[in-house]
Amino acid sequence: MLPTLDARLTAAAELVLPGKPVADIGCDHGKLTAVLAASGKYPRVIGSDLRPGPLAKAEQTLEHAGCKDRVELRLGDGLSVLSAGEVGTIVLAGVSAQTTWEIIEQAPWVSQVGGPRLVMVPATRHSELRRWLWEHGFALAADRPVQAAGRWYAVMAAEYTGEVRTPTFAECLFGRTAEWPEGAGYAAWQKAKLPRFRLGVPDGTELAEEIDKLLDGSPSQTR
Repeated sequence: MLPTLDARLTAAAELVLPGKPVADIGCDHGKLTAVLAASGKYPRVIGSDLRPGPLAKAEQTLEHAGCKDRVELRLGDGLSVLSAGEVGTIVLAGVSAQTTWEIIEQAPWVSQVGGPRLVMVPATRHSELRRWLWEHGFALAADRPVQAAGRWYAVMAAEYTGEVRTPTFAECLFGRTAEWPEGAGYAAWQKAKLPRFRLGVPDGTELAEEIDKLLDGSPSQTR
């Protein structure tokens, strides 16, 4: 029986490029891996995890879903389980923003024009991951806000272009989420955290002024 995905993993699956191999890095229980394999959209599906325990659970999930023969499970750390050009999309779901970019940094072949699409679901610090991506030559192909288990997530798809840019605080805070119907709810959730964050920002700084404008309801929050 095919497993049911929550909203964040469903959104992640929809951002995977069809027709090319895909790797689910840190596949854990293997639910997303199974759904990707069962869809028949990808010539090859790779699931990996750092620990044997989760891989064993993933193998059971794949067996129950009837698609064990369509997936190659690999044990290893981050992108060390892949070689350059092996897949068209890499999924990194359920880890922190910092862990996400540290994994990317350890595989230089990802940061090349024509490299794989990255589909990411950072568990925390969405804004910081957006900033890192833009400052390291990646463009956001999609930035979808979703709710799962009572909290907001940002499901991002990024591709390396080599164009480095310095985003504003507001751009990092909201990304491209305003393009989705759920964008207003996500923006309200992000703004609700600003008063506490503002306490640690010195008055008179450029960052303080930008935050104050956002708290006053400036239209810049959706741009």
